[in-house]
Amino acid sequence: MSGRDRSRLGRLVLVGAVVGLLVGAAVAPTVWNRTTGPDGTVAVIELHSTITSDTADAVIDNLREARRNDSIEAVVLDVDSPGGAAAASEQLYLAVKRTREVMPVVTSVTGMAASGGYYTSVASDAIYVTPASSVGSVGVLATIPTQGVPSGEIVSGPDKGSTSTVPEVRRRVEALRRAFVGSVMAERGDALSLTESELSHAKLYSGAKGVQIGLADAVGGIDTAIQDAAERAGLSDYRVVRMESPTPSVLSQLGLSADAASGGSASASATFGDQGVETVHYLMIHGSVAGPRTEVIANASA
Repeated sequence: MSGRDRSRLGRLVLVGAVVGLLVGAAVAPTVWNRTTGPDGTVAVIELHSTITSDTADAVIDNLREARRNDSIEAVVLDVDSPGGAAAASEQLYLAVKRTREVMPVVTSVTGMAASGGYYTSVASDAIYVTPASSVGSVGVLATIPTQGVPSGEIVSGPDKGSTSTVPEVRRRVEALRRAFVGSVMAERGDALSLTESELSHAKLYSGAKGVQIGLADAVGGIDTAIQDAAERAGLSDYRVVRMESPTPSVLSQLGLSADAASGGSASASATFGDQGVETVHYLMIHGSVAGPRTEVIANASA
């Protein structure tokens, strides 16, 4: 090989080495991220409001997204809710239960998990509370409008313009109570020190007391719940994403629609449904609610 050929070969080797270094520098971060990046993601899903069909749908959508996202390995429910509509609360309970079948779900009660808020939480693998938070109020109440056909209306039958009778409402409330209490008894199992009758008193307990009687598992903040969820999912290195739920408007919380507040339609929408047509509202909420033209007539927590 001549000196010229050796020189040309040397230049080719040098160019190849430089190209190799440049390619390696570009690929190295990707390889490093793949080998040292998080094992998965813990999604924190908020329930920070009264439970209505809208707020429940938002949380249910977030839970569905968590199940479908391959990078999410566990869920933490961040709960601060007094409960709300019975039907929406039941849907939340079922959505959490469905998610728990796919991945660990841990609840952190950052404020209140009462009535429907507790119904949502009880389907999770574990419930963490703070000493000052509140849990319980396992009961149901109902509101019905005043009986009789409104003035100026003509109906084709005696039941067309009226709602259920008081005995019918009481039976429905009792059925909902049994379902609620039964679910809590089944989910909490041997951890509960309350009898079914005691649980049915629908008392609200402090977080610390809730742990003592088995309504919650341990005292701990949101970080503790996240760590527990990650460990249940087998994650030693993980990222955390927060999936915030939209906050209901002030008018919605007050039971008013924007149109009604601005002098529009005379029929206002209550927080738990359209009051334009009077219907019974079954609630899993701590405390009493008086919507437009309604009154609390039953509390089947006893």
